[in-house]
Amino acid sequence: MRTTSTAPATPTGDVQRRRPTIRDVAAEAGVSRGTVSRYLNGGKWVSPEARDAVQRAIHQTGYRANQHARSLVTGRANAIAFLLAEPQDRLFADPTYAPLLRGAAEALAARQMTLTLLVAGTPDERENVVAYLAAGHVDGAMLISSHENEPLLDELLAGGVPIVSCGLPLGRTDRVASVSVDEAGGAREMVAHLRSRGRRRIATITGPLDLPGGRYRFEAYREELGADYDPALVAHGDFGTESGVAAMAELLERAPDLDAVFAASDAMAAGAITVLRRAGRRIPEEVAVGGFDDSGLAVNLDPPLTTMRQPFDRISAEMVSLLLEVVAGSATKSVTMPATLVVREST
Repeated sequence: MRTTSTAPATPTGDVQRRRPTIRDVAAEAGVSRGTVSRYLNGGKWVSPEARDAVQRAIHQTGYRANQHARSLVTGRANAIAFLLAEPQDRLFADPTYAPLLRGAAEALAARQMTLTLLVAGTPDERENVVAYLAAGHVDGAMLISSHENEPLLDELLAGGVPIVSCGLPLGRTDRVASVSVDEAGGAREMVAHLRSRGRRRIATITGPLDLPGGRYRFEAYREELGADYDPALVAHGDFGTESGVAAMAELLERAPDLDAVFAASDAMAAGAITVLRRAGRRIPEEVAVGGFDDSGLAVNLDPPLTTMRQPFDRISAEMVSLLLEVVAGSATKSVTMPATLVVREST
């Protein structure tokens, strides 16, 4: 008796029978294979429309690059470091880092690349990080929170590590690519907003003045106030909540007649609100409060905080694209994105 075996059904279509290729992605997107290749290797000379089409095609075809083969051909690791130059506890305490990290991970995942998280908040961590990056374990680093006199950046440059800085790298703007929010423009808009609410004694809590967000926001505050600037209305913080608490207490003691405060971060604004409430000051009736970031903390404060919104997802995506251009040999350049005023109950 003859028996007949039935083979398992085979999926229809070339893309289903074999691993999708760049050719399949190009056909699906309606672009050339060269455009897909340029997108995967940094996005240089790829229009926004073509980029979006390629991203959709990668998702629809299920294309995944052979990273080992790609590394052998390109000599690259196909990985990027998210490098935080702050103590480890700040990674979880500062509400701005999470959206930057998430945006970077999403931008790299779309390119089928890996994100490596590194922290260099101590001399030992810095030494280890420099050695790791200089050894080529990643293709470059997105540097977050670079202090002006911090030796980390200079050591990375000396080691030939491609870098893009989040914020203008103070003292090194001609040597390091960067993506920034418009620090000065945002601070001026916040001060103008507070003035439009009839406030005349506008204090500020600055961030660290050796960071671009601290320095440029404070300088713009001072310039916007002009002749009304009063050094007694200035206190300094470190962008963290506790520093906002200490600075606000200092300001109330020194200038009890203040009627507004511009904190250079939402976290410091949260600390300021805590102190104002303890002092029996009504917000915004007696003291208006403005922040900077809109990282998610602002809307949950009581009252919800008026702030300057940073486009964290766009900043991360642009940092990834710019870093991959630097890896490919492009010239150093800086990109600035606007901050947007978000008005809530605190003003």
